[in-house]
Amino acid sequence: MTELSGESAASSAPIEASRPGVPVWRLGKPDAILAADAATARTAVQEIAGPDDIGAHLGARSEGIRCVTHLFESKKPGYQGWVWFASLSRVARGKGSTVNEVGLLPTNDSVLAPAWVPWSERVLPEDREADAQQAAAAGSAAGTGEEPAPDETAPADAATAEDSN
Repeated sequence: MTELSGESAASSAPIEASRPGVPVWRLGKPDAILAADAATARTAVQEIAGPDDIGAHLGARSEGIRCVTHLFESKKPGYQGWVWFASLSRVARGKGSTVNEVGLLPTNDSVLAPAWVPWSERVLPEDREADAQQAAAAGSAAGTGEEPAPDETAPADAATAEDSN
């Protein structure tokens, strides 16, 4: 393991912090140049997502020395609670950012099921109206003596096959 300046052999074991598996020396305040470069991160995310799929900038977090991850809200349909990310880095004494990786990550809000809602509260009035219209159409077809359309999923010879057995 490469030692940092001022790090002794006794203290070379990683000290766990709020993020398990990440040594304390890697955490801390994000690099100021990279943290301010949210525009580059957004442009990188737009290469894999549409501009309408990316929401507000949620923040930047340190991933180590001269490495920052920017997080953006996901507005992509079907991905409520997910976040877009773009990891940026830079060389020592450099002022320009390099995009390392972009992607989409789930959060606790996206992988946990929402609170249960009873059926009577989930059904919209429009759904009830559509069901009532379908029932009325079926009732009017039965009242005119017309035979309803056969079920397309049932085989036509099912009744004759049972009679022959």
